[in-house]
Amino acid sequence: MLARLTPLALAFATLIATPPEIAAARENLTVFAAASLKNALDDINAAFTKTTNVKVTASYAASPALAKQLEAGAPADVFISADLKWMDYVGEKKLIKADTRFNLLGNKLVLIAGKDSKLGTVQIAQGFDIARLAGDGRIAIADVRAVPAGLYAKAALEQLGAWTAAEPKLAQAENVRANLAFVARGEAPIGIVYMTDAKVEPNVKIIGIFPEGSHEPVIYPAAMTASSKPDTGRYVQFLRSNASKTIFEKYGFTFLVKPTS
Repeated sequence: MLARLTPLALAFATLIATPPEIAAARENLTVFAAASLKNALDDINAAFTKTTNVKVTASYAASPALAKQLEAGAPADVFISADLKWMDYVGEKKLIKADTRFNLLGNKLVLIAGKDSKLGTVQIAQGFDIARLAGDGRIAIADVRAVPAGLYAKAALEQLGAWTAAEPKLAQAENVRANLAFVARGEAPIGIVYMTDAKVEPNVKIIGIFPEGSHEPVIYPAAMTASSKPDTGRYVQFLRSNASKTIFEKYGFTFLVKPTS
């Protein structure tokens, strides 16, 4: 007759029978983050892994696409949106732990042109004629129906009285990094992106900054998901640390929280 294992013995037997690669995978964290965060967050994730030995896998896309993936059941431990709207959306669906939500970063909206463009610095103010600047070309912009960068841009153009003329010339992309690429490759003479995007792309230059009052503040909220793993709390604390603040600010973000360490 086989001896019956006690619960403790069974747990130990299960542990030693678990292949190392599976045990390690349990310690991995998955972060869903707005596309504009890629460069900075890659650096932060590497620093976190070096400090804790916890691997972080980041999935970058437009905030609405990530929110919809969470809603469909995609596994993630942290969600960082490029606006409040999509964090509100997942909050209403009970997909995040509401008490872990906080506003992490700020950003600015800018007008860019190719690095060799003859366009110089322009003053963006009421009556700004972006359609004329584009000439016979298109204006690269993120999807104005749902993507945060596109929503901010549309709001700014409407407030400045430039939307009606600009709309027929828009070349809309699935996320802000895609429309950054349109300008970098010369497929569009101008585009609207975040300042941090422009700073990491050597083939574009900033020719104007949208005034803050022309659109809602660009804010990146972060939160742990409802199904987040135990190590997620350590990661979120690291996001709020001085080490992360230094990295985010190096890329041009505004750090909105008081550093925890």
